[in-house]
Amino acid sequence: MTDTQNVTLPTIAMLGAGSMGRAILSGLLAPGVSVAGGVRVTNRSAARAAELADTPGVTAFATDDDPEANRRAVEGAEIVIVAVKPAMVPDLLREIADSLAPGAVVVSVAAGVTVATFESLLPDSVSVVRSMPNTPAVVGKAVTGISAGTRTEPEDLALVRALFETVGQVVEVPESQLDALSTISGSGPAYVFLLIEALTDAAVAKGFTPEQAAILVNGTFLGASTMLAASDDDPAELRRRVTSPKGTTERAIAVLADADLPALFARATDAALARARELAAG
Repeated sequence: MTDTQNVTLPTIAMLGAGSMGRAILSGLLAPGVSVAGGVRVTNRSAARAAELADTPGVTAFATDDDPEANRRAVEGAEIVIVAVKPAMVPDLLREIADSLAPGAVVVSVAAGVTVATFESLLPDSVSVVRSMPNTPAVVGKAVTGISAGTRTEPEDLALVRALFETVGQVVEVPESQLDALSTISGSGPAYVFLLIEALTDAAVAKGFTPEQAAILVNGTFLGASTMLAASDDDPAELRRRVTSPKGTTERAIAVLADADLPALFARATDAALARARELAAG
């Protein structure tokens, strides 16, 4: 997580409290973060709303109990986070459009729903920003891509950047690059977990217990990532330092090089991008 000391944000409404919404909420509730007017959270069930009922600074609404919950939540809110499933977005936007305050910034966390869709269903007085956070937001280590809409002012984008910096790092990109970004940072945690799975299987096959393998592999990935974050050198240089000439690591790297990992990852991310475009096209 970035330094969130003395971060002040205006009143926020979060529509949808799924896993990503909860992760973002954890950043908004972190020490050093102040949300003037608090955070209003809506979800469908009363049981889910009850889970947040005693959280300081949070007002939870259940749409099953209160059909006007979404509209009441956004009234006067300066930031509105739309964190429902993509298929639910158009109907939700039609529902809240008349209740949004002029000048409000609506932030989409819904994959594949374009700025054009949001802007076509919301008043001209409202700014739209698309975002693509990834799952490490739950531990304050997200990488979030954000893209401005056609009505977004620089101060709107700065506000959204400050919001997502409560759960990690932020990269601003044109909307045309957001789907590509999703294939790198959005899907990226799954690629890392897959590599960890494979190396863990290799460790078990060499006689280590699953518990020992987890310590060896998980600790190595954590250590290497921490080392990279603390270093001024790029990954290629750090790799070279581990790879002694004619040593064991050099032999292993040669096998991996024969598999042409760059081309493999290019094909994988191309496949993810093609699917993202299919989803965006409906």
